[in-house]
Amino acid sequence: MKTKSKSSIRTTCHLFDGAFCAVAVMLISSSAQAQNLFMSELGADNNIYEFTPSGVQSTFASGLNFPYGLAFNSAGDLFATSWWNGNNIYEFTPSGVRSTFASGLDLPLGLAINGAGDLFVSDYSGNIYEYTPGGVQSTFASGLDYAGFLALNSAGDLFVSDYSGNIYKYTPGGVRSTFVSGLSGPEFLVFNSAGDLFASDGPSNSIDEFTPGGVRSTFASGLGPAGLAFDSAGNLFEADYYSGNIYEFTPSGVQSTFASGLNGVFGLTFQPEPTPEPSALALLAAGAAAFFVRRRNLAV
Repeated sequence: MKTKSKSSIRTTCHLFDGAFCAVAVMLISSSAQAQNLFMSELGADNNIYEFTPSGVQSTFASGLNFPYGLAFNSAGDLFATSWWNGNNIYEFTPSGVRSTFASGLDLPLGLAINGAGDLFVSDYSGNIYEYTPGGVQSTFASGLDYAGFLALNSAGDLFVSDYSGNIYKYTPGGVRSTFVSGLSGPEFLVFNSAGDLFASDGPSNSIDEFTPGGVRSTFASGLGPAGLAFDSAGNLFEADYYSGNIYEFTPSGVQSTFASGLNGVFGLTFQPEPTPEPSALALLAAGAAAFFVRRRNLAV
């Protein structure tokens, strides 16, 4: 697997003694590995697949019923909707152990998890439900024509695609406004690091980009777009349902094929980016403190 760039760590190291920094860089870079991509399949198998950054595919979970929505919490647990013959939300540990997180929904579809670990789920009844990490359910919003897929921005505002052709925005307190309207059929939603919203639009075979103010442009076209996900480098991955491919787009829109020959590619999500081991962070902190003490003693 690829490792994260060490440039920022090395820049910091120039300020400190090279000996401890060399060890810290080694510890941090060994633990900070790139994210794997997870994909839900709508087909004969209804599996969830996992892809390494180099595209190596494995089966993460199987035996599901139309796993439309995928979302990770900060602990690395994966949540998936079961849209048919079950109406459940399943939770998977990082090792793939499955449990039922919630049940009795009406065709659950989209998922999103906020910074507090609360899970939001849309369903066919036109409702959006909110679950605490312990599984306590409440109704966050209701009265939608067809609540589609969900995405949260950095401010905690929840966005939902609606087959009426609108994308709605909800404040954390549940106040609704229309973010954009007059679209063909917005489906999957995802934000980039700059706060721009990307939406797959099935009827127009395109991916649209919206500024935080709602200004629309076409990011890519000629696709069969379904799931969308950004990696930590800002590259956009798109599940192309009709071609059976997963495409990767650079921030400037250059397209390449990440994976091909798949069946029923649909939802996409990246696992949370790993954080450096505490031991490495403690080593950097200790070295920094020693450096400043040393400089102070030399200055006296």
